Amino acid sequence: MMRRLREDRRGATLMEFGLIAPTFALMLMGAFDVSYELWMRAVVQGIVQKTARDSGLESSLEANATTTIDAKVRNQVLALARNANVTFSRRFYRTFTEAAAAQPESWTDTDGDGRCDNGEPYEDENANLVWDADGGSEGQGGAKDKVVYTVTVTYQRTLPLWRMIGGSDTATIVATTVLANQPYGDQGSYGAAVVRNCP
Repeated sequence: MMRRLREDRRGATLMEFGLIAPTFALMLMGAFDVSYELWMRAVVQGIVQKTARDSGLESSLEANATTTIDAKVRNQVLALARNANVTFSRRFYRTFTEAAAAQPESWTDTDGDGRCDNGEPYEDENANLVWDADGGSEGQGGAKDKVVYTVTVTYQRTLPLWRMIGGSDTATIVATTVLANQPYGDQGSYGAAVVRNCP
């Protein structure tokens, strides 16, 4: 009798499946989640680039036009993820080189902490009265300025995988493009840099 039980292989496949199925299901959920995030990243970047081409405005005073462009991007993103939080930012520079470099304004780092603080002197090169870590100015800019348009999308993950393994329930995607404003007039200039003090 014992010998027959030892040699009986019926039900072995069911046991093996029971051991492997949870791991396989987790792997599938992870693959679907990563694939969805990659797809979202590609689609959001495409939406931003396509819609932001309309953002080549002459002046940041065109608030209605920038609001319309942001609304178009938001509506398309919300069609993909209804629960998404979509935020926008625009930073403008005089040249593409400055936009690509995004160098901080010159400052004297007296305390060596890598931040402009504690009254350290800096050169306000773009005349906006604050030290800029990326050298740009907030907003749409003016004629011929180069605008870094950034859209940040945060959405709830569709599968509960990350909750099971201790990760975040949300995913964040950042899409960026650089645009040139239309040359409807002469490009503005900042004038000579003024030395100011960090807060």
